[in-house]
Amino acid sequence: MNELQEKNIITENSKRYASQLWGLISTQIEKQAKDLEPSSAHTAPPKTASKHKWLINLLFVFPLFLLIGFVGSFFWDFDGLSTTLFGLSISFEGLLRILSISGMIGFLTNWLAIKMLFRPTHRRPILGQGLIPAQKERIAYRLAVAVSEDLINPEIIKKKIHESQAIAKYREKATDYIKTIIDDPEFRMELKTLVVSYVDEMVADPEIRGTLAKTVIEQIEGAIEQNSFERVALKAYSFLKGQEMQDLVEEALTKVPGGVEKGLEKLDNFLDDLPNRIDKHSGTIEDIVTSLLYKLINQLDVHNLVEDNLRQYDEKRLEIMIKNASNDQLRYIQYLGAVLGTLGGFVIWQPIASISVIGVIILFTIGLDALLMKMKTS
Repeated sequence: MNELQEKNIITENSKRYASQLWGLISTQIEKQAKDLEPSSAHTAPPKTASKHKWLINLLFVFPLFLLIGFVGSFFWDFDGLSTTLFGLSISFEGLLRILSISGMIGFLTNWLAIKMLFRPTHRRPILGQGLIPAQKERIAYRLAVAVSEDLINPEIIKKKIHESQAIAKYREKATDYIKTIIDDPEFRMELKTLVVSYVDEMVADPEIRGTLAKTVIEQIEGAIEQNSFERVALKAYSFLKGQEMQDLVEEALTKVPGGVEKGLEKLDNFLDDLPNRIDKHSGTIEDIVTSLLYKLINQLDVHNLVEDNLRQYDEKRLEIMIKNASNDQLRYIQYLGAVLGTLGGFVIWQPIASISVIGVIILFTIGLDALLMKMKTS
C-alpha cells in the first residue's frame, strides 16, 4: 500500500469518527431540546369585525328586493298613483322600475368591478385579464421596493438586533445549553469511549501506524535539522536500543491508547471549565458573531427575495390572500352599490326634491359622526 492510500485510509477513518462524534452531540441536542421553550408563534391579528353585523345581513337581501321589484314592475308600478305636496303634483307611476333598475345597476357595477380585480386570471381574447393578475409583476416589484426600503432593510435589522441585545441573550442561553449537555455523565462516557476507540483503531493498523511513525520522524528530523548534536544523540539512542527509529516510534505509538485513557481525566477538567472559558471571552464571541451576522445581512438582497417570492404566487392564491383579509369590506362595497344606486333612482324620478333630501341626510350623517368622534376623544 503506497503512502497516498494510507493517508486516504486515515482521512476516511477520521471522517467516520467525526460523523460518530456529531451523532453523539446531535443525540444530546435532541434530548435537551425537549426542555427548551418553544418559539413564540406569530398569530394573525383579528379581523376588524363590524359592530353592526346585522347591517350586512340586511344589505345582503337588498339586491333580492330590487330584483323582485323589477319583476313586479311589469305587473304593477304605482299605476295612476299620484299626490300633491306643497302645491306640486307628484306622480308615482314608474317609480318601482326606476328604483329597482338603478339599484341593480349600482350593485352589478360594483360586483363586476370587484370581480374584475381578480378575473379572468389568464388573458382572454375579448374579456382581457383581471387587474391584479395582469399587474402581478408590477405589484410584486412595488411591494418588494416598499418592504426592502421601508420595512426590512439591512440597517433596520441591525438596529433591531442591537436594541434587543439578542446576540448576548442567545450567547447566554447557548452557554447554559452547552453546560447542560457536557454535565451529562452518559455524554462524557460515550465521548471518552469514542476518543479511545479512535486512537486504538488508528494505532492498531500496522500500515497506518507506520505512516504515523514516519510522519513523527519527519517532524523530529525537521525540528533538529540545524542541531548536529541532537541528531547524533538520536542516532546513538537508536543504535544502543538495537532498533531502527521507525520501529522505536511505532512501538511508542502502541502505548498511546493506554496513555490516552489515563489522560482522559483532563478531558473532564476541560469540559468542566468550558462554560467559564466561554463566559470569560463572551465579549470577543459576541463581537465575532455580530460581525459575521452583519456581513450576512449586508449580503442579503431583501428586494429580490420578496419580489421572487411574490412572483411565485399564482393568481388564485393572490385572490384568496386578498379576500381573506378584506372579504367583508368587499361585500359591503357591493351591497352599498345597490343602496346608492337606489338613491340615484330617486334623483332620476324627482331630481330637485331628492337631491335636497339626500343632501340633508349626508350633512346630518357627517355632523353626527364628527360629534361622536369628539365625544369619544374628549
